Amino acid sequence: QVQVVESGGGLVQPGGSLRLSCAASGFTLDYYAIGWFRQAPGKEREGVSCFSSADGSAYYVDSVKGRFTIFRDNAKNTVYLQMNSLKPEDTAVYYCATRRRYHCVSRKDEYDYWGQGTQVTVSS
Repeated sequence: QVQVVESGGGLVQPGGSLRLSCAASGFTLDYYAIGWFRQAPGKEREGVSCFSSADGSAYYVDSVKGRFTIFRDNAKNTVYLQMNSLKPEDTAVYYCATRRRYHCVSRKDEYDYWGQGTQVTVSS
């Protein structure tokens, strides 16, 4: 079966770190662009990061550059989002999504498979 599952969310203090996992089953991530999105209460869902299978390039929204890192473990067919120096404004439900193309795009409606989401809360 085709499935994408996120995990690793939780409650952390400002300045803390968290690593999110996106595990895929039923297909290989080698042929996909993999994106992370987040949605805060009352806000539009926004793209946070994307990993391109075309050349291994990584992309980040300006607000997380220098703090977040996206990477893929081919053996585990899993993509990770390492989040450091977390801020309260990072609080949101985080979603992993895949696109049946090699290249990353910002439009969320271009992504095919979505996980159920994992809650990240940054609070003191």
